[in-house]
Amino acid sequence: MKNHLYLSLMPESLVASHLAPAEFGSYIATGSKKRARGQAIFFKLTDAYAEKYLTGELAERMAARQPRRSLYFSIYRVLERTPLEAIESLHLTTDDGRTLSLKPTAYEPEPGPRFHLYQEFCPVTPRVVSALEPREFAAHITDPAQAVSLPALVFAELKLDRLGDDPEATGIDNLPYPNLEHLRDCLRELRTKHGKPTKTVIRYLQQDVLFRTFTGGFYVAAAGGGLRYFPMPTQEQLETIYYPWWRSAQSSFGA
Repeated sequence: MKNHLYLSLMPESLVASHLAPAEFGSYIATGSKKRARGQAIFFKLTDAYAEKYLTGELAERMAARQPRRSLYFSIYRVLERTPLEAIESLHLTTDDGRTLSLKPTAYEPEPGPRFHLYQEFCPVTPRVVSALEPREFAAHITDPAQAVSLPALVFAELKLDRLGDDPEATGIDNLPYPNLEHLRDCLRELRTKHGKPTKTVIRYLQQDVLFRTFTGGFYVAAAGGGLRYFPMPTQEQLETIYYPWWRSAQSSFGA
């Protein structure tokens, strides 16, 4: 059977499996007995990287049992040790096991809101607001010259709607975030404290994230300016081509 190598984000881990991405996502999200439910977010690494990694004793461990749904090889500092070019695709699995697969593309900044809301996934999980667009935010957070930095980071942009331009905006009851007034306060601080690029909204992710709040896409940043971008489908595509996944994502609970 074919060996696949996955970089899981929830939690951060390097996992080998004989299951293809959709089947692996369903297994991770629901388990073999369908008794547990929980989102899964993971990268599939390239076959070339998997072949290079899974040699010797590691290959023997994979071959020891067929089929092998999951075999964990590392749970520490996996992301920073994985080359960006080895990341082939991103997979988002809902808590009932439906998987949306995304491919990377070149990132081109577009005119956008004044403020952004980012959810970090790996290796840390705070939610922050920022005056920096995604590429600038990626460069800032992985810059070793900063007082606090990371060697690599996976994050996604979340919807702010009208709050992205004005922290005092009304008519934002559709935003499904807890404590919207606290979110407003964080945005107000960015607006008044010039030179402050980010502000933490939530220190760490305590439950599943709402996939329906994602906008733009996912980003993998590495020190030195490396960036890999996985765009989300358009709203029209979600409601047509990917409707089964989208319907499942809309029924999920999270923050």
